[in-house]
Amino acid sequence: MTTSGNPKIERRGLLLVLSSPSGAGKTSLSRSLLDADPEITLSVSATTRKPRPGEVDGRDYWFVDEAKFKAMIAAEELLEWATVFGNYYGTPRAPIERAIAEGRDVLFDIDWQGTQQLAERMAGDLVRVFVLPPSAEMLETRLRTRAQDPDQVVARRMAEASSEISHWAEYDYVIINQDLEASSAALHAILAAERLRRDRMTGLSAFVRGLQASLK
Repeated sequence: MTTSGNPKIERRGLLLVLSSPSGAGKTSLSRSLLDADPEITLSVSATTRKPRPGEVDGRDYWFVDEAKFKAMIAAEELLEWATVFGNYYGTPRAPIERAIAEGRDVLFDIDWQGTQQLAERMAGDLVRVFVLPPSAEMLETRLRTRAQDPDQVVARRMAEASSEISHWAEYDYVIINQDLEASSAALHAILAAERLRRDRMTGLSAFVRGLQASLK
């Protein structure tokens, strides 16, 4: 993989996790990053949730029934999994491990439960970012503006938000998402810095040795 402004140096990929209470804007931030950066792809989760209008199996999620999901857990085919609002969500192990080994970055839009499980299994590859709303009022407004959920679901998500936000200190970075453009710039900066970490650049030693040899 290449890093902008630098020679091509092989590196190990990273797992960039975005978490937030529902409605804080992590999905918009994810889309902005994916549109702007071809070197990162979105992890496709398996879920027992029913598809929403416009969602495509294999692109947005792998939609499976509960029996299949439980079989994947038993076979240790998931890096992480959790139940959220009565549905199962989880990350298939094989494609993620392959991407990391090949030096490709993977973006995760998951909650704190999934992040904790990823940290247990792939801590050295993990970069954790928590997205906060600027206020409770703004969070409720965003939830209602989405027009996807009935009032009782919005109320339930608001009630859960405080519990979810209590895990903010488990993350490496925190973005208060008042302005999407500014928050997107902050996320790009985090990713750029993490890609330059010396311990991720597996080809750096060979590059330095070659550089030193050419200076003699």
